[in-house]
Amino acid sequence: MSISAAGQPPKLIIRNNGLTEYADAYRRMQNFTAARTAETADEIWFTEHPPVITLGTNAKPEHIISAGDTPVVQTDRGGQVTWHGPGQLMVYLLLDLKRLKLPVKSLVQGMELAVIQMLADYRISANCEAGAPGVYVSGKKIASLGIRVKRGYTYHGMAINVSNAPDAFAGINPCGYSGLDTVRINDLLATGSTAKNLSEVSKMLLPHLQLALKLSNSQ
Repeated sequence: MSISAAGQPPKLIIRNNGLTEYADAYRRMQNFTAARTAETADEIWFTEHPPVITLGTNAKPEHIISAGDTPVVQTDRGGQVTWHGPGQLMVYLLLDLKRLKLPVKSLVQGMELAVIQMLADYRISANCEAGAPGVYVSGKKIASLGIRVKRGYTYHGMAINVSNAPDAFAGINPCGYSGLDTVRINDLLATGSTAKNLSEVSKMLLPHLQLALKLSNSQ
């Protein structure tokens, strides 16, 4: 997509991809980033994956306690080891940081802020923790972050626990921390509230992401 005649950058494209294989999504992100130019529209992909354990560039094998039948994939994102699977919302941010004039630190802070504000809409109080990227509720991790920047373009993104299996992280030390507990949005809803699905959570998150990262309107 080209920059408009008025000189404005192309609008943000949102893709709701449903259930996708992790390896396919990873390859598509790499290919998209390799091919994009200064005129390419930024994109946000919402998806979920079949169970998979992914390793970041700093991951140590000893943080996998027992993978069992779950595939293990080495990636080029930052961070340690994590689990992805059904009931966990994946948010992939394919952004041009140069065009957005957005430092990497501000990107990470904006991602965390967007999740915290989205959770506040559900009356869930969340926070960040110094030196441990992600979002936490009472010390339990509810969202993890891991990005890659190439030529000023980002890919990968974040994972938000919504309705995944409660023991999904049992086979690993999440993000490289032994004994780190995780929690899901549906664990924290007020009594009598309706359980949330990934489609609803993505719709709640999107405007907070756009505001926090100063992204253009979607089309």
